[in-house]
Amino acid sequence: MRRILLTASGGPFRATPLERLAEVTPDEACAHPNWVMGRKISVDSATMMNKALEVIEARWLFDLAPEQVRVLIHPQSIVHSMVVCRDNSVLAQLGTPDMRVPIAVGLAYPQRIESGAARLDIQAMSQLSFETIDLARFPGLQLGWDSLRAPAGSTAVLNAANEIAVEAFLAGAIRFDQIHAVNLDTLSAVTPDADSAASIDALLALDARARREASRQVAGRAA
Repeated sequence: MRRILLTASGGPFRATPLERLAEVTPDEACAHPNWVMGRKISVDSATMMNKALEVIEARWLFDLAPEQVRVLIHPQSIVHSMVVCRDNSVLAQLGTPDMRVPIAVGLAYPQRIESGAARLDIQAMSQLSFETIDLARFPGLQLGWDSLRAPAGSTAVLNAANEIAVEAFLAGAIRFDQIHAVNLDTLSAVTPDADSAASIDALLALDARARREASRQVAGRAA
């Protein structure tokens, strides 16, 4: 393959004026236009941190260079991913936007089982559109590639920081637009050493360290 293309719906704020993002509420952030998901992952979709984590996952699952994993906005949430082959043909995975499908895949892999999701009606699809990511609107996405190029263990720092930041936003302790700031400042403050990814225990210690720093960042903004 040449590259993998991951798609993102753009969430509830794809067209929201940037100046209003500081005012959005947890309920607004969790009101996804296409998917019914839990509150944490719904906020991740609104910030596009879910795609940053998927970039990290795809890099390791398929042994790719970070630049071989790319992300596009696809508002309809019908095409979920694409593989660009060496001959420049493109293989796309399509399906209805229903979380029961990936759950069924996870439960039965490599087999396929009934998921309960509605059948995708190809003839009823009016259009499939794709857009370039606006990193001014979704700055958290870039952290996926940045953490992959940083010292080993940085991806664990990013994940830990984001969990603390999203929890704080849902609790009303920080603004929506401060989630990215907490993640970025935690990554800057917590640099893994050479042994941070050497074992599970070392990663757990790094995770705890990142959570403490992220909590400190949240407290500073809440004050």
